[in-house]
Amino acid sequence: MARKSRRDGTESDLAKKRRARRINRLLAAAHPDAHCELDYGNPLELAVATILSAQCTDVRVNLTTPALFAKYRDAGDYAEANPEDVEEIIRPTGFYRNKARSIIGLGKALVADHDGRLPEDMDALVKLPGIGRKTANVIRGNAFGVPGITVDTHMIRITNRLGLTDGKDPVKLEFQLQRLIEPREWTMFSHRIIFHGRRVCIARKPACGACTLAPLCPSFGEGPTDPAEAAKLLKGDNVEELIRLAAAAGGGRDGLGEPAVGA
Repeated sequence: MARKSRRDGTESDLAKKRRARRINRLLAAAHPDAHCELDYGNPLELAVATILSAQCTDVRVNLTTPALFAKYRDAGDYAEANPEDVEEIIRPTGFYRNKARSIIGLGKALVADHDGRLPEDMDALVKLPGIGRKTANVIRGNAFGVPGITVDTHMIRITNRLGLTDGKDPVKLEFQLQRLIEPREWTMFSHRIIFHGRRVCIARKPACGACTLAPLCPSFGEGPTDPAEAAKLLKGDNVEELIRLAAAAGGGRDGLGEPAVGA
């Protein structure tokens, strides 16, 4: 069975690559508005917002950053900031002491080593306080237009469910996905997966019966498979379109849950 082969490791590399790219196309149709949901006006603001997003929702970050960005406009401002002032502003995002330390450290490092400007190079970025590969890929992909795959909790959960990756090591998963998805699509694939994770493939109960990826997913059935029941779990402002696309995709699944020929 094709579904089992995706789990037991017998799916060929070529078949997995074709399936991954079809998944990307289906996600593009389901989430045509996928984008970075953090508000920012320049690369430094995006870096700061991404640091704040750790263990915090993008909505909460976006409510917090206007006051922060109004007070601290460049790396020099952060470098000279009073930690208690920064902490007070960013307190709603959680872990505010550690985040304030990272943001101020970032400002100091940029002033000392990069003329106050955020570098584009991956190696330079990951040496900065508060910035790992995930944050660096967010910055490069969205602020500098350099394609990158952002491996966050949504990416780990969903690509494991889809049988595209195996394990939870972010760096290993990033390189696994790089081999499957066309480089020019890396940034948008990341956005689409995140949108899918927040709106359809929810952590505790995925909306399997209302998912356009159902014919290609070896984890189909982890959530409710009844379309009406699953539709109640969908989130976002395009629920009706998601339901329509899932219904259309459902025509490619037979009684065993197999993908249609050529899927």
